[in-house]
Amino acid sequence: MKVLYLSQRFNFKTSGIYADLINKLVVNGHDVVIVTCDTKDNIKEPLSFENGCTVLRVPVPNQFGGNFIKKGLVQLLIEPKMISGIKKYLSDKSFDLVLYPTPPITFANVVAFCKRKYGCKSYLMLKDIFPQNAIDLGLMKKSGIIYKYFKIIEKKLYKNSDYIGCMSEANMKYIKKHQPWIDHNKIELFPNTVDSSKFKRGKTVGLSKTELGVPENTTLFLFGGNLSKPQGIDFLLGCLYELREYSEAYFLIIGSGTEFEKIHSFITENNLKNVKLLKEVERDRYEMIVNICDVGLILLDYRFTIPNYPARTLSYMIQSLPLLAATDVNTDIKELIEEQAKCGYWCASNNVTDFVTMVKLLCLDAEKRVTMGLNGRKYFEEHFDVSVSVSILEKHFQVR
Repeated sequence: MKVLYLSQRFNFKTSGIYADLINKLVVNGHDVVIVTCDTKDNIKEPLSFENGCTVLRVPVPNQFGGNFIKKGLVQLLIEPKMISGIKKYLSDKSFDLVLYPTPPITFANVVAFCKRKYGCKSYLMLKDIFPQNAIDLGLMKKSGIIYKYFKIIEKKLYKNSDYIGCMSEANMKYIKKHQPWIDHNKIELFPNTVDSSKFKRGKTVGLSKTELGVPENTTLFLFGGNLSKPQGIDFLLGCLYELREYSEAYFLIIGSGTEFEKIHSFITENNLKNVKLLKEVERDRYEMIVNICDVGLILLDYRFTIPNYPARTLSYMIQSLPLLAATDVNTDIKELIEEQAKCGYWCASNNVTDFVTMVKLLCLDAEKRVTMGLNGRKYFEEHFDVSVSVSILEKHFQVR
């Protein structure tokens, strides 16, 4: 199978679920070409060969760490830049499949172009339902022209996708309910997955808490990944303030995003002694850090009406960390954690009291943490290994 993978941002060292998916496709004998974006200063040569793949890097202005408006404007530039790059560097190629995730939804015209040029099928990995998530967070109004424009783009993307892979059952139900015009036969479960073969069960020797400046006798809670408004950062800060005198718990926050400076200022202004903030690190380093933590935090803004399923969940489960999730009531993360995997606790992300209570429960019961963590790892191996995702793609697109 010849695969053309479109991504607004891709790096084998940091791209998590996507890097594992690409690597597994290559291991299974498929040819993969990646088209991704980067800033002009970071691109030495447009074409490179990495991890068995041809990678085409298209220059665009930097959108990460910027505000919502800047991100939106840059995403509008991605389509013409990608199409131009494909025409220039990949005109003599052939593909069976064009594969792409959301965000962004602004691949609609690129996908349509590739389907026409290569006569290939298309597969959307639906990781983000935009612009509804912006409506939920008050970043956009339904009466506005920007919303109406992105709704047109969203519909075009769904229309141009031969298959739409959703992260969870709730995700699938949401799309079927709110996009009834879509043929339900092309909507299917396509979970976030990671290569479990690289990780052993339980803790391994490596980095220590002391090396990170974290007291060894504390229960270490980790929140890693994107630090932006969808993660309910104001709720997290409120919880950290309530737990500022609770020395049994220590909170480590790692990542980048629009809220990074806000978190930094809050920690400094309130002199929080049991919180440390680190900038985004490479994936190998991050996984070493996960290994020494005791609990993984999952946070989503309580206003969401769409059922999100954060990919960071996997980095915790694969390393046998129990989970503490504070989310909206629409996501089925709660069912995953409390009923299916039995790997942690859940509360609504507008209930600081419940969150604080669960932090203390986890700090006081190390044996419970171990049991929950191992439950999560076992469930992960059965449902979230990268081979699951690759098998789904091969089922549809394997050339016989």
